[in-house]
Amino acid sequence: MERHVLVVFPHPDDETFGCGGTIAQFTKSGVPVTYICATLGQMGRNMGKPFFATRESLPKIREAELEKACEAIGIQHLIKLGLRDKTIEFEDPEMLINRIESIVLEVQPSLVLTHYPGYAVHPDHNALGEVTIRAISHLTAQERPKVYAHAFSRDCQSVLGPPDIINDISAMSEVKLAAIRAHKSQSQVMFARNAKMQSKEQSSKNPFSHMLKRESFWTYHFS
Repeated sequence: MERHVLVVFPHPDDETFGCGGTIAQFTKSGVPVTYICATLGQMGRNMGKPFFATRESLPKIREAELEKACEAIGIQHLIKLGLRDKTIEFEDPEMLINRIESIVLEVQPSLVLTHYPGYAVHPDHNALGEVTIRAISHLTAQERPKVYAHAFSRDCQSVLGPPDIINDISAMSEVKLAAIRAHKSQSQVMFARNAKMQSKEQSSKNPFSHMLKRESFWTYHFS
């Protein structure tokens, strides 16, 4: 049983699409989860289908979607860093390391979920994963939480090997699906391809089926 789980991702919806079922398993079992979300995804390409957002309104819309998704999967403590989407790699890394380290010391998680640096495709994913790993590396071995890193680049398995954790989240599929729906601006396009997607029995027919059964992670090993 984990003491406290800290989730560190750059964009609203990263927590849901990548590990919403795993987070829900923790929260449903009484484990507190704190989520550090670095940006409001203001540079996201999706504006809904049909469009209900503009570039100017998108940050507020995605912030509201984020809060609704967190409610769906049981996250009660949400920390927004207020960084700008698609610019994390250009931020002062020491500043971010210090901010994340201070939160880790305050929260004292036994487990951190973040992106595996270099294997998470988006520059924001890789940059925030990197500073999170560096922040945790500052801690002593006794203070340091476990890190389960999410990776999905094409070469991740050829370089890292198979995932260390393949988590069956099928019991949380409806919870995760509710969180996916909450991120309406980002998921509505996919839902529009199959408007009849309504139940777990139909999940094998929908574009999210692979995300509703299992979630995979690599354990990050500190040298």
